[in-house]
Amino acid sequence: MKTFDMPYGNGFMKIAVPEDNIVGILESKAHSYHPSLAEEQLVERALDNPIGTSRLEELVAGKSNMVIITSDHTRPVPSKITMPILLRRIREVNPSIDITILLATGFHRPTTHDEMIDKFGSEIVANEKIINHISSDANQMIKIGVLPSGGDCIINKLAVETELLISEGFIEPHFFAGFSGGRKSILPGIASEVTVMANHCSEFINSSHARTGIIKNNPIHNDMIYAARTAKLAFILNVVIDGDKKIINAFAGDMEKAHEKGCEFVSQLASVKASPADIVVTSNGGYPLDQNIYQAVKGMTAAEATCKKDGVIIMLAACNDGHGGESLYENLKNAKTPRELLDRIAKTPRNETIPDQWEMQILARILDQFTVIVVTTDCASQMLIDMHLQQADTFDEALKRAFQLKGEHASIAVVPDGVSVVVKA
Repeated sequence: MKTFDMPYGNGFMKIAVPEDNIVGILESKAHSYHPSLAEEQLVERALDNPIGTSRLEELVAGKSNMVIITSDHTRPVPSKITMPILLRRIREVNPSIDITILLATGFHRPTTHDEMIDKFGSEIVANEKIINHISSDANQMIKIGVLPSGGDCIINKLAVETELLISEGFIEPHFFAGFSGGRKSILPGIASEVTVMANHCSEFINSSHARTGIIKNNPIHNDMIYAARTAKLAFILNVVIDGDKKIINAFAGDMEKAHEKGCEFVSQLASVKASPADIVVTSNGGYPLDQNIYQAVKGMTAAEATCKKDGVIIMLAACNDGHGGESLYENLKNAKTPRELLDRIAKTPRNETIPDQWEMQILARILDQFTVIVVTTDCASQMLIDMHLQQADTFDEALKRAFQLKGEHASIAVVPDGVSVVVKA
């Protein structure tokens, strides 16, 4: 037996897989990458050497107010390291500047006070102005243009009315935007639900270019670039993290040029060759990305890319926050089969996209091809069954069920962290 420590919740779940059945272990080289500098030094170096823009200090000089966009509770951005550095450098040159930290919740629920403390630390939460973006609140929004795809580009007023707009985030493979980070802080980060749904339409999600690790000709990415440029996102700080959520590199500067450099770095580490298998075992990288089914779909797409048709995907994810999207849950529950839901979504016009449609479309696509067993003791079994998923309390139980479906000699691929890899044929 070969053992693996799979990320699960705030820790790891140790699993054992018959070694003779294993045909591949798909793992990002980021997890074994050892930078020459400490985390703080990597961030400082990036800020000292911005790509494609003036230094942050020059942009801040003379401004009376600014907005810093940062990720919400669903993203493992190490803001306890990055935000203090940003705030210090800003105030060293402009002590009186009015700073608003805007949480890019996108289509997610608001970040709680406790989650803010977990993300930033108690000092920043106590002393800084932190605001949740609420995509459904039209009073928060203002139209700034029309997306290349034709949808209205509507974003948070705070970002439009400020003198300087910057963002922090991290870059990892993303299952339909190609990579996270950069322009994503605007769309979907601080965009209106109307704009998010136009951008995440069924036509775009179905595009062969809207896949993990692909930016070129990606219609979703193209819309995002337009939104960020139109919003005048002047500067970004994006980090790259390893499996322990430690910073291994950082990129700062122009929201497109710096992001592209970061994506190149991530791609070099994250790209792995597919190992077609009857059974694929994966995780969603642990907390915070495995706290609900909505997020866990991301890791499933990595398994999808290396699983044989009619195979079994075993997803280890705590899902302690439940399904993560009421519309996602209800639409899957009310569909007789995943295929029925897929066919209905395919007929939905771009301007009639419904909440969570993109997530249910991708999950239904996976469920139409594979059996998915979620290993969790933190999530209601009936909820998973309602969503056409299976539930197992332990990995051994899930693997036994998978062998019953595919035979005891079934081939197995292990993807320890499904959100960290770009699986290529």
